[in-house]
Amino acid sequence: MKDKITRYGLCIVLVSAFLFTSCQQQAGPQNQAKSEQAEHQHKKLYACPMHPQITSDKPGDCLICGMRLVEQKVNAAPQGKKSTTAAAEQKKVYTCPMHPQITSDKPGDCSICGMRLVEQKASAAPQGKKSTAGVTAQKRVFSCPMHPQITSDKPGDCSICGMRLVEQKKTAPAAGKAPVKKTMYRSTMNPNEVSDKPGKDSMGMDMVPFEAEEKPAVAPKGLADITVTPEQRTRLGLTFGTVEMRDIVKELRTSARIVPDETRMFTVTTKIDGYVDKLYVNVTGQEVKKGQPLLTVYSPELVSSQQEYLTAVTIAKNLSHSADASIAEGGKKLIDSARKRLKLWDISKQQIDRLEKTGEVEKYLTLYAPSSGYVIEKKVLPGQKIMPGELLLIVADLSVVWAEADIYESDLPYVKVGMPVTFSLSYWPGKSFPGNVSFLFPYLDPQTRTLKARLIINNPELLLKGDMYGDARLNYDLGRKPAVPESAVMRTGTRSYVFVAGEGDEIKPVEVTIGIRSEGYFEVLSGLRSGERVVTSANFLVDSESSLKAALQAVTGGGQ
Repeated sequence: MKDKITRYGLCIVLVSAFLFTSCQQQAGPQNQAKSEQAEHQHKKLYACPMHPQITSDKPGDCLICGMRLVEQKVNAAPQGKKSTTAAAEQKKVYTCPMHPQITSDKPGDCSICGMRLVEQKASAAPQGKKSTAGVTAQKRVFSCPMHPQITSDKPGDCSICGMRLVEQKKTAPAAGKAPVKKTMYRSTMNPNEVSDKPGKDSMGMDMVPFEAEEKPAVAPKGLADITVTPEQRTRLGLTFGTVEMRDIVKELRTSARIVPDETRMFTVTTKIDGYVDKLYVNVTGQEVKKGQPLLTVYSPELVSSQQEYLTAVTIAKNLSHSADASIAEGGKKLIDSARKRLKLWDISKQQIDRLEKTGEVEKYLTLYAPSSGYVIEKKVLPGQKIMPGELLLIVADLSVVWAEADIYESDLPYVKVGMPVTFSLSYWPGKSFPGNVSFLFPYLDPQTRTLKARLIINNPELLLKGDMYGDARLNYDLGRKPAVPESAVMRTGTRSYVFVAGEGDEIKPVEVTIGIRSEGYFEVLSGLRSGERVVTSANFLVDSESSLKAALQAVTGGGQ
């Protein structure tokens, strides 16, 4: 009896152990899946807002820019059933490049052409859901105005700056637009002569119209088109200007130094040797009038010549009564020769007539001022012996003066002989002196790398003095040209670009080529057309958002 009870007890224990083991084996995978799911739900992921590829499971800083990593929301996988999408993604499909209808789940050859089947990446649609096209079209997206990479499908605040997220308007991609055609005019004799207005060519013949396609503007590298709503424009203080036709005048300002007019400078010298007896001009800088006596010179040679002239006059009078006409004519020639010698020594006709009339020899020769002006150089003293051709005095007429202006190499194309100029003094406001450019030096100053330009300036009141420094302003008129406001142009040193208002709320960056700056405007050489609207204020904020969007598109490989 006891043996039977013992056998029954052992059977019960064995059966219980078997059932317990079976339950453990069935419950194991479920518990493991739950554990992995719980671990996945509690696991946190951190990423850089500027470089989404930098991720970490712990808080920290970005390895590229040093910005603080931001926690990302991780969605748990659905429980219970395995994802049929993953199975579909793992399934390999092979097809023939020439006959796409030939497919296989294994590598092989096409049954038609024998070409090797190529693996295709098959993306299965999620189960249990309808087409996502309608859902995507109706899905609302909210993003931060300052950090466009922060997006959400619900209203909220930016996780970086705390700014309220703004709903973005989805714009369908524009259909292929027909190229814009513009009517241009071309010369029939010279096809390279083109104009955007009707008229005559350089040969006087009427230009014929033709249609030219305008190439769409290409966004500069590193920038992207952005959308700014009217509310955002008001909040940012965004304003626009217009590209318009304006009179472009290149204004040059440079320093200039006053110097005497070399064509109005006169030297006082003598053609005989002698000694200075009296000096009527004793100081440098003294004003003189034309014909005013400057100094007297005693010259023994001059005295001898005067005596020879008086002798020639006496002999000519005696020979004039001779019956021989040739003898009388010889006397006249003797007088003419003596008179000519005196004239070559700068003896005036009045002095010679007086000598002939009085018969008295003048011991001293008087030198007179050749022009009105100022004595700017004096190299003679009373009693000094002088030689023929020796410089005694220099007299300068300062009613017209020169100004030597320094022109930089970059401004040389805009400086021409004959163009008007205005000279002014910084310490004399409201006073200016008109003039013009008379000469451009044929070489540069090797030290200053500037070109000297000679300016002729009227100085009737003698207010301008030698070696004065002042400001010279030259204006070069280029005519009417398309111009853009200066505040709209973003210059990087190697390129220039502006932000142009597009269709709706779109703002596009456009690279431009600018020319001369004139009165707050830049001449437009290429990139813009007259009438286009450009951003003139808050463009640095627009530039930042455009750059950030372009960087984000480069990282994500497409649109936002």
